[in-house]
Amino acid sequence: MHAKVPDTLRLVIVSGSSGSGCSQALKCLEDLGFFCVDNLPPALFEKFTDLCGKSGREVHDVALGIDVRERGFFADIFANLDRLKSSGHAVSLLFLEASDVVLVRRFSESRRPHPFLPQRPALEGIQLERKYLHEIRDRADHILDTSELTVHDLRDWMIRHFSAGDHKQSLKVSLLTFGYKYGVPFDSDLVFDVRFLKNPNFVPTLKSFTGENEAIQQFVLETHDAQVFLQHMREFFIFLFPRYQRERRSHLTIAIGCTGGHHRSVAVGIQIQQICQELGYDVSIRHRDIHQAFS
Repeated sequence: MHAKVPDTLRLVIVSGSSGSGCSQALKCLEDLGFFCVDNLPPALFEKFTDLCGKSGREVHDVALGIDVRERGFFADIFANLDRLKSSGHAVSLLFLEASDVVLVRRFSESRRPHPFLPQRPALEGIQLERKYLHEIRDRADHILDTSELTVHDLRDWMIRHFSAGDHKQSLKVSLLTFGYKYGVPFDSDLVFDVRFLKNPNFVPTLKSFTGENEAIQQFVLETHDAQVFLQHMREFFIFLFPRYQRERRSHLTIAIGCTGGHHRSVAVGIQIQQICQELGYDVSIRHRDIHQAFS
């Protein structure tokens, strides 16, 4: 059965001056659980909300970024938004802006031309863009000047205005076990090498099992080295995770590697998963190389 679009779908439209933080605002909404799409033409808003109901999962919160450069689609935005509101959806329009001085500085620091007039000085593009934006600014439900805001300030503002109920700054932890012989995962934030632990691969009666097996876990984990290592991991996480949360980090990938990715990394990864759960964190685990052929 297809998921049904809720009668009160919450739809946030994000627009504003180039360089004012629209992309960052969409990222914040994504972290808050919104399904986000950037640069969707307003003429497709209604079709998109219909498709949300056929996506195979419940969709309650949607955020759409619109770009004033798409002037051919931009003119009918209000008619499309009015139709969505009349359908019972909770629609709000967020407009971000910043002073000319700040926007010029941001474009200078990023060494990027203004997208509205890429061949002209940034200030000219900023001023021309404002002329096209005045109507949508006048219709906005929220106007946010980001001139004096840091990325963290913007995120805090978004949480206050768009979180559903009490929002906790949570850190989601992804654990990935792997074998060094197949390469170190390139997208890991932290990598731990557990090849110093006893290797079941050299025990004929254990070699064919994986770290998910109780006998392998006992062999690997019930040693002094393993116990000390796991205790250090717990203390390290107690210290580290709150500091990542303080910096508004929402996701952390931790890789644990052994030679082949079958035994030690899997057993240790499962134990680290339990430690993270005991510390109150949302944690998932994937064993990348567990199904590689034993050698």
